[in-house]
Amino acid sequence: MPLTHFDAKGDAHMVDVSDKLVTARVAVAEGYIKMAQQTFDIIKEGRAKKGDVLGVARLAGIMGAKRTPDLIPLCHPLPVTKVAVELTLDADLPGVRIEATVKTTGQTGVEMEALTAVGTAALTVYDMAKAVDKAMEIGGIRVLLKDGGKSGRYEAK
Repeated sequence: MPLTHFDAKGDAHMVDVSDKLVTARVAVAEGYIKMAQQTFDIIKEGRAKKGDVLGVARLAGIMGAKRTPDLIPLCHPLPVTKVAVELTLDADLPGVRIEATVKTTGQTGVEMEALTAVGTAALTVYDMAKAVDKAMEIGGIRVLLKDGGKSGRYEAK
């Protein structure tokens, strides 16, 4: 299957979705940020100097989803109808697990918005805690679920 964001000459272009049906679409993405135990404890106990790390990261993730077409050059601006970002402390990492759900009714999917929400939330956690832990690691960012549109449902295994 050819890459859709390149024309016959190999030049990048925005995909024409004008002939696609308007359907309900949803995407769910996940990721994590690993950190030192001391950093995890600071966030868990609400002792971060910049404030509520998880609350600010949740809002940043929501904003990131809404701004995706401003950040990813070939993304279509979409009428995002829902963005939910969940951040869960995970002592086994130690760190924070992030999951974002994005919905729209439109002509193309919202996978990029969900991925951007996760990435933005993770980067915000890093920004808020970097004073005590510059070695934090962001990873595992992937699409868990995509549904709606011609290509149908995708679920990660």
